[in-house]
Amino acid sequence: MSRELGEFLRSRRARIKPTDVGLPAGLRRRVPGLRRDEVASLAGVSVEYYVRLEQGRTAGVSDSVLDAVGRALRLSAVERTHLGNLVRPADGDAGPNRVPPTVQRLLDLMDTVPAAVLGKHLDVLAYNRLADAVCGFSAHPAAERNMARQTFLNPTAHLFYPEWDRVAAETVAYLRLEAGRWPDDAGLAALVGELSIKNEVFRRLWARHDVKDKVFGRKVMNHDLVGELEVEWQMFALPGDVGQHLLTYIPVAGSGTADKLAVLASWTASTPRSAQLTS
Repeated sequence: MSRELGEFLRSRRARIKPTDVGLPAGLRRRVPGLRRDEVASLAGVSVEYYVRLEQGRTAGVSDSVLDAVGRALRLSAVERTHLGNLVRPADGDAGPNRVPPTVQRLLDLMDTVPAAVLGKHLDVLAYNRLADAVCGFSAHPAAERNMARQTFLNPTAHLFYPEWDRVAAETVAYLRLEAGRWPDDAGLAALVGELSIKNEVFRRLWARHDVKDKVFGRKVMNHDLVGELEVEWQMFALPGDVGQHLLTYIPVAGSGTADKLAVLASWTASTPRSAQLTS
C-alpha cells in the first residue's frame, strides 16, 4: 500500500499545472505538474513531512494533514476518500458473495426493469430475467460473471458498448477505488492481475490511478435482437456491511428503450426460470 500511496500522490500532482495554483511555470521544470516542495508549501507542511507521505510512511498522519494535502492537490471527494483508504486501509476483504433469498425475490418482482446485485469487485451475484435478457449473464459460468471481465475480455464488448472507452475508464476507476478500500482482498488482486495480463488497455488505465465511485449515470448498450438501448443506471448499497449493491437500468425517456425492454420481457416470460438462470 505504501507504493500505491506514493504512485497515487505523484499522479495527482503531475496533473496540476503550476499556473493553476498561482505559481510561475518556470523554464527548467524536471517533472510534470507540481514539485514535492510546492505541494508541501500549498498544504502547509514541511517538505520532509510530505516526502515521508509519498514514501508511504504514514504513522501518525492526522486527518487535518490529509485534508490539507487533498486541497493542495485539488482532489475530488472520491479521491479524498481514496487517499484516506490508502493511508488507513481496512482489514480483510469486501464481504460475502451470497445474496439473501429475499433480495433474489425482490429482483424477480422487478419484471419491467433490468436489475442485478453486484458484489465485491463487480461480480454479478444475482439478476432477474430482464437483466439476463439484456446482458446475457446466464451464458457464462457463475464464476465468470463479472462486469469488468465482460468489459475487457469479452470479444464482443466493443459492439455491445458503443461508448466502450468511457465504460472501460469508469470500470477501472471503480476497481482502483475498491483496491484502496480493500487492499487485502485476494479475489480483487487476482482479478486485477488477470485483466492486466490479458488486456493492454486495462493496464494503461490502471496506471493512471484514476478513481471513481459507481452511483449513477447513463449507458448505451447495443442489443443484438432489439438494437440500441439507452438507460440511466443507478446503484443502491444494500443494507448491512456486505459490500453488495443493487444495480438497475431505467429506460431513458423518449428513447424507445422502454418498448424494446417490453419486447424482451415478453420473450423471457415464456422461458422457464431454470433455463435462464443456470450456473
